Formats: sequence, C-alpha cells, structure tokens
Amino acid sequence: MDSASAAAAPVVLVTNDDGIDAPGLRFLVDQLVAAGRFRVLVCAPDTDRSGVSHCITWRPALSCKRVDISGATAFAVSGTPADCASLGISGKLFDGLVPDLVLSGINIGNNCGYHVVYSGTVAGAREAFLYGIPAIAMSYDWVAGQSSVNDLKVAAEVCMPLINAVMVEIKNGTYLQGSFLNIDVPTDAVHHKGYKVTKQGKYMARIDWEQTVYKKPAVESYQTANMDVDTEKDSELDTSSEDDLLFKRVIVRRSSDEEEGDDMDHKSLVDGYITVTPLGALSRTEADAIPYFKACLSRL
Repeated sequence: MDSASAAAAPVVLVTNDDGIDAPGLRFLVDQLVAAGRFRVLVCAPDTDRSGVSHCITWRPALSCKRVDISGATAFAVSGTPADCASLGISGKLFDGLVPDLVLSGINIGNNCGYHVVYSGTVAGAREAFLYGIPAIAMSYDWVAGQSSVNDLKVAAEVCMPLINAVMVEIKNGTYLQGSFLNIDVPTDAVHHKGYKVTKQGKYMARIDWEQTVYKKPAVESYQTANMDVDTEKDSELDTSSEDDLLFKRVIVRRSSDEEEGDDMDHKSLVDGYITVTPLGALSRTEADAIPYFKACLSRL
C-alpha cells in the first residue's frame, strides 16, 4: 500500500486480553495487513490480562512500548484491555489517528452467555463502543486436547468477511450505532456452518474453590487463561509463601443449553455456527422485573 492509499484507507485498531504476543491477535493482524485495505494499529496489553472484565487503570501512568509487527503500528501497554481500547481511540497514541473500527481478539476460549461479564476481550470492544466507535469482540471456542494454534489462524480467516462487511456499512454511513458485536467461532472452525445472528444466553462455567498447597512460583510466557478453558497452568506469577492459605478456582460444571432456544449464542456455537451476537453497554434485566419490584415497593 503506497502512502496515498494508506492515508485514505480505513483505520482499524486491534486489541485483546491475551496480550500482544498472543497468536490470536497476531493472526488477525496478519489477515488485516494481507487484505491491503486497512491502516492497522495495535494497542494491546503487554502481558496476559484474561478475565479482568472492564477493569481500568485510574491513577498510575501507563507504559507504552513500541513493538515490531509487520505492516502495523503497534504498542504494548501496561494496562487492561479497556485501557488499551481507550488509549488507542483517543488520538493521543497514534498521532491524531482515530480508528474507524476496533477489533478485540481473537481470544482463546469462547465468550458466550454470562461470560461476557468477565471477559477482557469483550470489554475491549465495549470500551470503544461506549465512545461511539464501532467494535467487534472475537473469540475461538478452544477445547484442550483438541484445538491447536492453527485453529486460531482459521478463526481469523473466517472472521474477515464479517469485518469487511461491517467496514462497508461504516463507510456508507449505514452501520447501526446502538450495539457492538460479539463473535464466537466454533471449535471445528474449518467446517463451520456459517454466520448466525444470536442472542446472549445464560451459559457459564460454574466455579467453586478448592484448597491447594504451596508450590514454587512459575511463569508462563503465554497463557490460555480463559474461565472456560481446561488448563492446569498458572495464570500469573505466584507470590505466596508457605504460611499462606491457598485456594484456586475450579470448574465444577457448565450450565446446560437445554433450556435455551436455538437462537442463543452458546447453543448455536456448539451446533457449529459462527455466532454474531449484538450487545449493548449494559445488561438487561428480565421483562417481568419492573412490575414485580413496583409491586414490592407499593407494599412498603
């Protein structure tokens, strides 16, 4: 892309919660650069920040370090996904450039149902949406022992048609402003059944706690720390001592899709579809909640 074309090209900002070195992010950037139609910016956490939800850094200054990613302008940031999205769209980091579209992912592990509350990937997209920038969160339904890093590459490839379609809507001024999109790619990404617009369901991994014993600190160079990924790896540096009581989260069961309809996100994902779920900024309550609580208050 020559300088004139680059200046006219739509600007895409990529962030994530797995960290700037995560293969899901790198494969996505590769696809965007190879398309030759976008000016690609990257602003992502310098370490794994999975499961931090919409946490932000308030008082400490963020450290931003240039990272060499071919075809993109990239920074690793000492903050959360929401921090990275906020800084990336501010115009302060990229010399006045404000992205036309923010992409968050591709995450290792699905982000369906109630998991969007915990997800840093979804938060990165939500933060952009809160400031009026169209955004898409993207995740791959990783299954331990079955999935491989190459599946993340396929997930990036199958998301590109949707990204292109959204960008066309943005350029035409016809993109719907009231939602951002949450995309989940099925485990067998190669043989997916196509895109399916879905609703956020109530699926989540039910968590309990079990006591564990002290072990020497361990550091992983790259994590697959999603609440719904089967893994025994430590998600971060263990700074505990032998005198501490140690407890770790364990998945005791996963909620069933049996009570949810065919148009719900997780059930559709398991059925093999690439789910496209529009989300708003705030969680919606059940329809009968307002009259119920009005009745409760009337009896006070």
